[in-house]
Amino acid sequence: MVLLMDTALLVHGFAGTAGSWDLFTNHLDRQRYRPIAVDLRGHGQNAALRPISFETCIDDLLVAAPASFTLVGYSLGGRLALQLALAAPQRIERLVLISTSAGIEDDAARAARLESDLALADRLDRLSIEQFASEWLAGPLFVEDSEEAQDLARNEIEKNSPANLACALRGLSVGEMEPLWERLGEISAPTTVVAGENDETYVALAKQMSSAIGDSETQIIQGAGHALPRSASEALAGLL
Repeated sequence: MVLLMDTALLVHGFAGTAGSWDLFTNHLDRQRYRPIAVDLRGHGQNAALRPISFETCIDDLLVAAPASFTLVGYSLGGRLALQLALAAPQRIERLVLISTSAGIEDDAARAARLESDLALADRLDRLSIEQFASEWLAGPLFVEDSEEAQDLARNEIEKNSPANLACALRGLSVGEMEPLWERLGEISAPTTVVAGENDETYVALAKQMSSAIGDSETQIIQGAGHALPRSASEALAGLL
């Protein structure tokens, strides 16, 4: 019997690149999956593409993917994956959402987050990429990462430029995103929602999302934080 290989489209988080998935793909079952990792607009090789919006990024991902595929999104990439799964459900064979959310429901909280992200984007225009990397990795989501994981993240961040990341943040802020909580029941693809045990906010969000998606399971990776593709890559690949 010949087994057909599935394509896994991998969507990175903010300030990453396609290379953010390298550790993950090293552990992926290559007899089962052919990975395709892409750079989002404002990042890596697609840094100069404009305009940057959820709609243009989703169009890019659909062009990069085959007719049907497994969709894997981390953080910002997970929010894009949710939108893509709702926009083109017939093309998604399986959905894997990692350390992500379906948006901010409260109008005031969403507006406050947009204001905060726009302020960070303005700061980015005045920072070197090295300064931004240090500040970003000192934040609460990544401060507990191992030295190795931090070094890997810094290497990916420094493939970008502050100006391009600022444009990406303005266009792809969760504050700009229409919350999708009421639409999660429309997702028909088998879905795995993943969070790291120590990433308490996203553990709660993972359980909330999974409970709203019909064919869904929650997977919590023990001893891990937010940046699962680099800090728990083997365990994460094992879930596929």
